[in-house]
Amino acid sequence: MRRLAMLVAQGVAPESVFAAVTEEVGRLLSVDYALVGRYEPDGAVTFLAAAGRTDRVLAAGTRLKLGGKNVSTLVFETRRPARTDSYADASGPSAVAALERGACSSVGTPIIVEGSLWGVMVIGSSGEPPLPSETEARLASFTGLVATAVANAESRAELARLAEEQAALRRVATLVARGIPPAELFAAVTEEVGHVLHVDAAAMARYESDDTMTAVAISSRTGDTFAAIGSRHRLGGQNVSTLVFETGRPARIDTYAGDASGSIADEIRTMGVRSAVGAPISVEGRLWGVIHAASTREQPLPADTETRLVSFTELVATAIANAETRAGLTRLAEEQAALRRVATLAASGIAPEKLFAAVSEEAGQLLGAHLAGMARYNSDETVTVLATWAAEGEHPLVPGPWPLGGGDLASEIWRTGQPVRIADYRAVRGRIASFVREELGIGSSVGSPIVVGGRLWGALFVHGRQNHPPPPPETESRLTSFADLVATAVANAESRAGLARLSDEQAALRRVATLVARGVPPEEVFAAVNEEVVRLLPVDFAHMGRYEGDGTATVVAASGSTVDHFRVGRRWSLGGMNLTTIVFETGRPARLDYDDASGPLGLTARELGIRSSVATPIIVEGRVWGGVFTGSTVMKSLPADLEARLGSFTELVATAVANAESRAALAASRARIVAAADESRLRIERDLHDGAQQRLVHAVIVLKLALRALSNGEPNPDELVAEALRQAEHANAELRELAHGILPAALTRGGLRAGIDALVSRVSLPVSVDVSVERLPAAVEATAYFIISEALTNVVKHARAAGARVTARVERGELRVEVRDDGIGGARGGESTGLGGLADRVSALAGRLELESPPGAGTRVCALLPVSGQGEPLEASRK
Repeated sequence: MRRLAMLVAQGVAPESVFAAVTEEVGRLLSVDYALVGRYEPDGAVTFLAAAGRTDRVLAAGTRLKLGGKNVSTLVFETRRPARTDSYADASGPSAVAALERGACSSVGTPIIVEGSLWGVMVIGSSGEPPLPSETEARLASFTGLVATAVANAESRAELARLAEEQAALRRVATLVARGIPPAELFAAVTEEVGHVLHVDAAAMARYESDDTMTAVAISSRTGDTFAAIGSRHRLGGQNVSTLVFETGRPARIDTYAGDASGSIADEIRTMGVRSAVGAPISVEGRLWGVIHAASTREQPLPADTETRLVSFTELVATAIANAETRAGLTRLAEEQAALRRVATLAASGIAPEKLFAAVSEEAGQLLGAHLAGMARYNSDETVTVLATWAAEGEHPLVPGPWPLGGGDLASEIWRTGQPVRIADYRAVRGRIASFVREELGIGSSVGSPIVVGGRLWGALFVHGRQNHPPPPPETESRLTSFADLVATAVANAESRAGLARLSDEQAALRRVATLVARGVPPEEVFAAVNEEVVRLLPVDFAHMGRYEGDGTATVVAASGSTVDHFRVGRRWSLGGMNLTTIVFETGRPARLDYDDASGPLGLTARELGIRSSVATPIIVEGRVWGGVFTGSTVMKSLPADLEARLGSFTELVATAVANAESRAALAASRARIVAAADESRLRIERDLHDGAQQRLVHAVIVLKLALRALSNGEPNPDELVAEALRQAEHANAELRELAHGILPAALTRGGLRAGIDALVSRVSLPVSVDVSVERLPAAVEATAYFIISEALTNVVKHARAAGARVTARVERGELRVEVRDDGIGGARGGESTGLGGLADRVSALAGRLELESPPGAGTRVCALLPVSGQGEPLEASRK
């Protein structure tokens, strides 16, 4: 990730980033191929980079139609990650291409650039097992870097486009200043329009008084003749020339194959033109003519074509309005100079606040405004003024943020997303309008939206004082040029900030993951996560809590501004409206502002001035173990992606907790097994010493007495021998009984059914037996026998049952052993109980032990023991 992030940060060509990403993904995820594709407007996907282990990888530049059931089409349709674990039922061109290259499974994740679906990253494997379940999440990290590279490239392309456009406008302005003949100027303008807008043809026409228009200039990229200069065309119908003539505004036809009509539309169709945009040329308030841009391609002309075309129509109008030539040229030169200065500042990457102040000043001076400024829209439907400028003196202080919703300039731009003009503030309602009118003395305003990555980011505005004429009609379009430069600068800054944030976040996650992998105590992981969260995310504090069984939460780590009130070890009661309770009850991420908070935690948060907070649960083996809680005492609304970013840390915490619990459980299990073994050994030693050993010693002594009696001719040796024989027989019986306590003879000789029958015969209540198994591995039979023995012992001792039932059968490779009774229920398992010891024995065989004992409804003990991989059956092992 660091290698790729460095490539993106260095601004290398996207193609190089794509190639590097596919190489890294293919190597890191051990897949057979990795692809980066871009979705096209015509319903296709073009694969721009490919890497793989064989020479059968799809060639870069391959273009495939979308459709059918395949990863590329699913990602395009859903905007979410998708996978194909088997190509048995896959379809469509992409599926065919994958099958030709031996793919068995594949995964794709979307590449989202500035909120829009740009493309897809696809990896595939020819191996039989499907790709792992975490593949989508790991792949998403790489698509984020691809998206950043694309966004940076598009931002650079936008700056290059603006520079190219400004250069074209300067060349035209130079021609206007030289006073060249109109025909030469018209030809030069159409040539520049065709070149800058990358259209197939550009034309200029003059409207005549008889409802016709005359072609005065035309430029074609292909050299084809679209119309003759001087030719006249009758207006009427549905076409760009007639729409501009009737409305005096820019117009477009996105497809001349549809409802377009009139003689002009018929001629245009014969020329192969599919879409066109026109902008009016107005000279001294009257409609003089129109500039056209036309395309023969299927897709319509871009949405900003009208705005870009307007810049050229202004130059033409300036040239035509000969009386104002000098003043117009001076104004144009000043505008271009101001735009160049702003573009230079934006390209240099200066601090945003300095750029905003410079743009406000340049726009205000150029447009002859009394006041100017720039504002940013916030996610909570407010607007904040970022920069101001005044022609005279200091601009009055503008507090904020301001709520939107009145008829003022900022609210109207926010509502419409379009440039807005207010000619008179006297009838405008709302808090902002009242402040502008009464505190700033403003009588009229013009504002232009600042759109970054397709979203409304802010507004640029100029104001005129009361009792002064409103800004001239062209102010909106001229202001838009500055707004476009600001948007490009903001997009570049956000791209750089996003890349830096991603790099910092990955580094923080790696540091925490290293602690988890080292197996450090959970408390160290908790503290490290809290410190990283406060350092990395836009929050004032972070707390980590563990939920307890008594309806409380214990603070296990705390960092930031409120650490004195949330000390480690402090317990809080759950309940009310607060994040700790919400996460506990839902098990899902949540966010909250504390205006209506309640409960002990909610009230404390309000007292501390916490305005907003976000929390994510810590899920350990399916249960809500605790949560990480962050917040701000300043921000009313935290960023929308905070839950997702926080979730990356809580997953690592969950892993650390699970590891610690697993280690603790393993240690406890080993201790119980060792203790049980020691206890069994001591019991056997005690029973041998106190029973059979004593009788054998007695028998030996009596036999020695009998031998001496025989040697001495005494009369009772036969009685001594009989006594020794009785002692030996008693010792033998006690040894058999002792061996029965270890492993019954019936079990070793006859198997589980025989052992259970012998066991049930000694139980003092009715027990039905349903056992249908053959001989099983020795460990499985012994474990099953002891589970049934312990369960029946508990039934007799504690259950007060009338009867019990024992079943045992092999299902899907597991021995299922179950003991049920009709007693009083309420039984509990645990480490200190007999069943607790059996649970360790079952766990050693990779099995599961279940206990159900609701009060008054009897008890069910069930064990599931794998029968494969446990050695040979007992009979075979005895042989």
